[in-house]
Amino acid sequence: MSESVATVRLLVITGLSGAGRRTAGHTLEDLGWFVVDNLPPSLLPKLIGVCRERGFGRVAVVLDVRSRAEFDQLPGAYAALDEQQVVREVLFLEASDEVIVRRQESVRRPLPLQGSGRLLDGVHRERKMLAELRADADLVIDTTSINIHQLSARVAKAFAADQAGGLRFTLMSFGFKHGIPIDADLVLDVRFLPNPHWVPALRTQTGLSKPVSGYVLGQPGAEEFVTKVAELIELIAPGYLREGKRHATVAIGCTGGKHRSTAIAEELGRRLSANGQVVGVIHRDLGLE
Repeated sequence: MSESVATVRLLVITGLSGAGRRTAGHTLEDLGWFVVDNLPPSLLPKLIGVCRERGFGRVAVVLDVRSRAEFDQLPGAYAALDEQQVVREVLFLEASDEVIVRRQESVRRPLPLQGSGRLLDGVHRERKMLAELRADADLVIDTTSINIHQLSARVAKAFAADQAGGLRFTLMSFGFKHGIPIDADLVLDVRFLPNPHWVPALRTQTGLSKPVSGYVLGQPGAEEFVTKVAELIELIAPGYLREGKRHATVAIGCTGGKHRSTAIAEELGRRLSANGQVVGVIHRDLGLE
């Protein structure tokens, strides 16, 4: 028989239909989480009580618009969870309108809020219904340009460690020419540094290589930039925790996302980890995640 646990960590998985909620849930199950799909919000406090008695310390619940009017019960359920001293987090998954429509058409399924209208009408209704949940989310993942394997890797990096109560940072390198990540909490621009792309010996390498990293970090202002950003993150981390936020994504961009942003993200990750922060580093435009 499982022993009861005093603290339960609850992750609410929500977001748009077709954005990857099922993949996120399966990934968490593989990581040892107890996962419940499409639970009415009003039953959350009861679920936590059962999980505590049965020794389930990490619980993920998929909440989506299939429950429609049940969303009105969410504030009350959250208040009850706060009284139970539950560590609560929200993962929100989204994608562009075009991608959601294409995914739904490929599986030939209507959206829950589509009614007799177009798929796009259903997408817009979902966005409106979920707007407040997105605004309050701890972690937002945009799945527009990633596949299920890349999404699974993102979720695993964010939630594999049993780090309840702390703040976890994701450092994401990216290229401005591919678009600014819409799921970033903070966006930084390192295009003020010389571009290794114009150095023939470095062009075909990435910021993960020592020659490129050494070149980028050896430029005037690079060391100072990393130091100041690390100090900024150390400054804002307690504020995020006070506001109940447990994930923060810092996006670091250069032109193509291959050299400067990658090298800076890796160095910043090492610096923050050495200072005791829980950090994951991903490189959106290297195609490695």
